Amino acid sequence: MLHHLEVYVSNLARSKDFWGWLLEGELGYTRYQEWASGVSWKQNGTYLVFVQAEVRFLDIPYHRCRVGLNHLAFYARDREHVEKLREEAARRGISLLYQERHPHAGGEGHYALFFEDPDRIKVEIVAP
Repeated sequence: MLHHLEVYVSNLARSKDFWGWLLEGELGYTRYQEWASGVSWKQNGTYLVFVQAEVRFLDIPYHRCRVGLNHLAFYARDREHVEKLREEAARRGISLLYQERHPHAGGEGHYALFFEDPDRIKVEIVAP
C-alpha cells in the first residue's frame, strides 16, 4: 500500500482550491495536515501532499511526458459520479482532456474522465 505521495506545485493557493474540491469535496479524503508551504489530504492511511515549490525551481514547468509522474488516477463511486465530476470540472473551467473519446479514452471497457490540475498534472477519475 502506498504511504504517501508528495507533489511540488507552482501556486499553492490554486492547488489547494483544486485538490480540496476534488479530494475532500468529491472523493472522500479528509484534510490531514496544513502548514505555510503545504497541505495534505488522507484516506485509508494513504495521504497526498502538495507543497509550494521554491521560486528557484519554477523556471521549468511540469510536463507529464517528461521523466517522472504522468498522472494520478482515482476511483469514482460509479459512472454517474464520473459524469457529475465532468460537469463540475467544466463549470470550474478545468481543462478536460480527450473529450472526443469520453468516456472511453482509456479503452473500450474503461469508463473514465481525464482533466488537468493547475500545473497540468493529468487526473483520471475511473468508474469501478
